[in-house]
Amino acid sequence: MQEQWTTTIRPVSGWLNINLAELWRYRDLIALFVRRDFVASYKQTILGPLWFLIQPLFSTVVFTVIFGNIAKIPTDGLPPMLFYMAGIVSWNYFSSCMTNTANTFVANAGIFGKVYFPRLTVPVSVIIINLATFAIQFVLFLCILFYFTLKGAPVHISPWILLTPLLLLQMGILGLGIGIMVSSLTTKYRDLTFLVGFGTQLWMYATPIVYPMSQIPEKWRWLFALNPMAAVVETFRYAFLGVGVISTDVLAFSFGMTLLIFCIGVILFSRTEKTFMDTV
Repeated sequence: MQEQWTTTIRPVSGWLNINLAELWRYRDLIALFVRRDFVASYKQTILGPLWFLIQPLFSTVVFTVIFGNIAKIPTDGLPPMLFYMAGIVSWNYFSSCMTNTANTFVANAGIFGKVYFPRLTVPVSVIIINLATFAIQFVLFLCILFYFTLKGAPVHISPWILLTPLLLLQMGILGLGIGIMVSSLTTKYRDLTFLVGFGTQLWMYATPIVYPMSQIPEKWRWLFALNPMAAVVETFRYAFLGVGVISTDVLAFSFGMTLLIFCIGVILFSRTEKTFMDTV
């Protein structure tokens, strides 16, 4: 009797290999990874998921005291706490996606060496769990926005708010692309792991989180256009608060850079996963 196979595993060839159908077939595994990471992160903590709210709230208070009250950096007429919260919430989603996927190969070497499954399911699960974290922090941001609106703050929600899903998609793709790129390189150059945290901090200060884009001289704004997150954060802030310097050309260029970075990351990831177990 001839055997019937339901799944066939073939060698992967080519530079850019994203089998979306295979990822969809392994959606249950992605859900398990999401649950595993969520439970593992807060299983033995006292406050549990409340840390999702404490971290951005404390960061906002610190930024308000240091950059708002001491350094006196303008916030385009907005209450400093509201201005910083908008930047922190959007930045946190991107930075979490990037840093948590940067050690995909090293952190999951034990699993990768025992059973086959699409390796991309691991970083995809990270993006999903960070999206849930963003949702919690976004609700906190909306509560603060509602509070300051009642107090008469000069806040004006613009039609750009309709781009919020696209901005989230771009932040997730950018974080995933850079994360898997770093993860692929750290299989050979482990010292890159130590640069991720430091580089993320430097990148944050190169993004209009603690200062508005309006404070950047016009002749230097082209440098900030090279930073994909600058346009995303400024657009997010303009969408919900009504202040900021945005440009459809810069935003389109930012999205194009994001796609380029993602493609490079997937190429490196697909090439690394073929030989990763031979190098550990």
